[in-house]
Amino acid sequence: MERFAELMGQAHAGDKAARDLLVSENLGLVHAVARRFDNRGCDREEIFQIGCIGLMKAIDKFDLTLNLAFSTYAVPMITGEIRRFLRDDGMVKVSRTLKENGYRISRAREALTDRLGRDPTLAELSEETGLHTEDIVLALEANREVESIYQPVYERDGDELLLIDQISGRGCGGGTQEEPEKEAVLNRLVVCQLLGRLPERERTLIELRYFENETQSRVAARLGMSQVQVSRMEKKILHSLREQMT
Repeated sequence: MERFAELMGQAHAGDKAARDLLVSENLGLVHAVARRFDNRGCDREEIFQIGCIGLMKAIDKFDLTLNLAFSTYAVPMITGEIRRFLRDDGMVKVSRTLKENGYRISRAREALTDRLGRDPTLAELSEETGLHTEDIVLALEANREVESIYQPVYERDGDELLLIDQISGRGCGGGTQEEPEKEAVLNRLVVCQLLGRLPERERTLIELRYFENETQSRVAARLGMSQVQVSRMEKKILHSLREQMT
């Protein structure tokens, strides 16, 4: 640990040899992260090189005073660098309209937050942008960074727990690891279709509760209802959605 801290201090002071040594000794982290992005239609070596950029950024920005394992800090940095590359390189295609709507929504959200002193509601965003609430939700979802089932959800001292470790084996019939992810995508598509059939007030309630993670009390304040009314309506809507999905 003392040697690592010494090397890190030297690297931050501009010692290129110390920086290169730290990179060399932590290339295993890059290899581990790069493996998660296999079968993405991109050359493995290219992904590895991009991951090395993330590793170098992690070394340059690492704060020894945080009392944090370097791997815990570096892995998200490496992963983020690769994800940005894949996104910007067009691995996930988003239409020009959705990108433009996403930009309008982002600008409107910033303006409304400054003006209102709180996060705007979907209805307020709709009024500010002139877009329907459905179009706003679609644009926000389309422009959201793609998450991988191989992303770490817990890590300590080099040992990590991946998202797939938590979802694999939970399906019926002992299916493959890919099945939970496919099932989640299909369920999300079905839910979006069902939400489109709801009256605007009910749809807004569900979007606030489950897309924006608002509490029942905050939803009640936004919709001009009591918390009890929100709770009852939410249970009624969820019961109806479950019946339609069975």
